[in-house]
Amino acid sequence: MEMIQEHSDVSAYLAADEAVDHDHPYVRETADALWTATGDALTYAAAAFEFVRDAVAHSGDAQDDRVTWRASDVLRTRTGICYAKSHALAALLRARGIPAALCYQRLTEDDGSGPVVHGLVALRPPGADRWSRVDPRGNKPGVDARFSLDRERLAFPVRPELGEYDYPALHAAPHPVALRALQESADRRELWRNLPTAL
Repeated sequence: MEMIQEHSDVSAYLAADEAVDHDHPYVRETADALWTATGDALTYAAAAFEFVRDAVAHSGDAQDDRVTWRASDVLRTRTGICYAKSHALAALLRARGIPAALCYQRLTEDDGSGPVVHGLVALRPPGADRWSRVDPRGNKPGVDARFSLDRERLAFPVRPELGEYDYPALHAAPHPVALRALQESADRRELWRNLPTAL
């Protein structure tokens, strides 16, 4: 799949906003700790991915009713769904000058029913001439997402025969439909009802 930048200027993918708030002290503190343990951009990017994937629980897996959407809150509470975890990873990458985009998939149940939009991240490490997608959703039985710049190791490779597909757009800010679902849900049960089925 050819990914399409929403903005031609890559600096747009380094900006802070309300959700990807990498200017927040807690995000900076987390980024500094990870950087100290790694020391170069590529190793840092992998460590940031693994931190968000493994140390921040997917609220659905953990049965956590809290709904987070700001990167700083996701990192502080250590919980969030795919969109929120993607905001956290994008913030950690941008905090160290690594361009990061938010991107999405449309997924379904095994019979093609119940479509839902899933969020993930694309990054462009220093010296790279292309974007690479990674999925910090969190692993569980049947899901084995990995940090890989050469070959995608996503949580959910799409199944076109079921109507699943990858949205090609690389967003500098969260898609309004996904962000609204998070912001307008008081708890995880309401969020499940509010999850978008398409962008």
